[in-house]
Amino acid sequence: MATNAAGRKEETRLALVRRARKMNRILAETYPDAHCELDFGNPLELLVATILSAQCTDKRVNMVTPILFAKYPTVEDYASADRSEMEEIIRSTGFFRAKTTSIIGMAQAVCERYGGEVPGKLKDLVTLPGVGRKTANVVLGNAFDVPGLTVDTHFQRLVRRFGWTDETDPVKIEHVVGELLPRREWTIFSHRVIWHGRRICHARRPACGVCPLATLCPSYGTGPTDPVQAAKLVRSGPFS
Repeated sequence: MATNAAGRKEETRLALVRRARKMNRILAETYPDAHCELDFGNPLELLVATILSAQCTDKRVNMVTPILFAKYPTVEDYASADRSEMEEIIRSTGFFRAKTTSIIGMAQAVCERYGGEVPGKLKDLVTLPGVGRKTANVVLGNAFDVPGLTVDTHFQRLVRRFGWTDETDPVKIEHVVGELLPRREWTIFSHRVIWHGRRICHARRPACGVCPLATLCPSYGTGPTDPVQAAKLVRSGPFS
């Protein structure tokens, strides 16, 4: 059988779709409680929390947002916020000056263009300061129940390890994966993959020996295959 540039055996399109969907089913069984790990109560709160999550853990964001949400309950409050006060609240999330600029700019744009309501369409969300496709898909999938794939670093690493794609561009990865799975599964699949990446399929030493996807993953053996050694690498949330 022919091999591709990555040295893997070529799969037919049908075989890849079947393998992808089987892997998704196994992840569903492994992580039945998978969900967005950012705390929020409405689309605005999730949008702000997702902006804060850049280069920061969800755990840290969740420590900051109760104070932030209480001080700025409406989009108008964010739009008119004092920069220094907001910066001080979100300082621990890193890049706090840039994030403050994004949050205030986002809020001002929502007030000016969308009547103070966070828009529920991708094409509108990505026009807001600090909001790219990844952030938009998080908000759409979890606050508006509009299916979307969240192509973060875990997602990119895992779908390449799974042999689903060799693409490195997030938008191209999103389209490739979107064609492999039913649209209704996109949001929850994103959570399952992110949970798997945080708990078992780590960047440096994945716990291959205890991975439920081992028999379907062409990257099996990247990490320890001995179950005892692999078990020591498994992590549990919340993540710091």
